Amino acid sequence: MSVAGLPLLPETLDGLDTYYGEQPVGVRANMIAALDGAAAFEGRTKGITDAADQTLLAFLRSCSDVVLAGSATVAAEKYGPVRLSDELRARRRANGRPELPRLAVVTARGALSPELRIFSGDERPIIVTVARTATQQPELGALGEVVVAGDDVIEPSAMLGALRDIGLERVLCEGGPYLLSTLVDADLVDDMCLTVAPYLAGSQPTTPQPTSSLVAPTRLVLRHALQRNDLLYLRYSRP
Repeated sequence: MSVAGLPLLPETLDGLDTYYGEQPVGVRANMIAALDGAAAFEGRTKGITDAADQTLLAFLRSCSDVVLAGSATVAAEKYGPVRLSDELRARRRANGRPELPRLAVVTARGALSPELRIFSGDERPIIVTVARTATQQPELGALGEVVVAGDDVIEPSAMLGALRDIGLERVLCEGGPYLLSTLVDADLVDDMCLTVAPYLAGSQPTTPQPTSSLVAPTRLVLRHALQRNDLLYLRYSRP
């Protein structure tokens, strides 16, 4: 079903490029939420997403230097190594970029099972952690490239600075809600892509989040509103 006057989310890569191809240096977040605010169903987004939304996800990944996700999200969503279609890989090569973006997993406690699918690819993921954990768990270095972003807690600015130092300037944050909240609290989200899914999913357990320290909410500007299959695709950016 389509809504009169509201453009459809494009089905072609060129069409998606028109709306989403301009990835800013800094942080772009991509999240999905049910109508009642639930970010997942039974711990995963699979129950509230669809094929068109997954195509958009792949395109957004292709625009980034690094895909950033919290360790709880990586485990719950059964993340594997980042994969892109041949066409998206060719687009990146044509622009002088590596064929695939890196994957960075954020974990202050270093709670990463070696059995996770993210460790099954040819390229090791980045493990963003704190100095204390990096010192106490040197075995993390065997699983991935360890990046330290703070002494005892993850410091968002230090995390982005460390990623920039290794050439990863365009960050796509895929959540979960806790990781996104830390970036919002530090006023570091420049571009927000939100898919509103046509479901009432009920209360879903999430990682407890501390009260925001923002003095005032950060206002973004609506770039577009698209729709397909009753899902609403919103993009907001800094003015």
